[in-house]
Amino acid sequence: MKVLIVVDMQNDFIDGALGTPDAVAIVPNVKKKIAEYVENGNEVVFTQDTHFSDYLETHEGKLLPVSHCIFNTHGFEIPEDINIKSCDHIYKGAFGWNWALTKEDDYTDWHDIEIIGLCTDICVISNALILRSIYREADITVDASCCAGTTPERHKAALEVMKSCQINIIGE
Repeated sequence: MKVLIVVDMQNDFIDGALGTPDAVAIVPNVKKKIAEYVENGNEVVFTQDTHFSDYLETHEGKLLPVSHCIFNTHGFEIPEDINIKSCDHIYKGAFGWNWALTKEDDYTDWHDIEIIGLCTDICVISNALILRSIYREADITVDASCCAGTTPERHKAALEVMKSCQINIIGE
């Protein structure tokens, strides 16, 4: 089965608290990619960075002291023109999701996984490496034209690391 994982395309990462011009610039590519997957009858799964009012007291919050993606706020939401509400949504409280939890359920037949979203150097790379470890025989691809990092330099560095870990990079 072919699946698209859309990582953290949330308002706070696009143009909110941690947004960047590069994140805004990829939105049309992301919309097009999601539409292609839906049109072809492939699976789409969204992840959402999920924090709560105590975020600044957490380990991550102490190292990144910018409140973002607070559950049920505008920054937490995926923009309406990107979101497909009928698709699976995974609320994750850390950079990466433990995909092994879901492998036991609905995702056992994933053989062709594509990953897009934000931020290349944090959550995209974390999820890509976790998926690479669990789905050792799957074809895993990251579309660089549908990703943005915290900086252009970190975006490029993350892509190089993923290449080193046998993750296909397209759209550079």
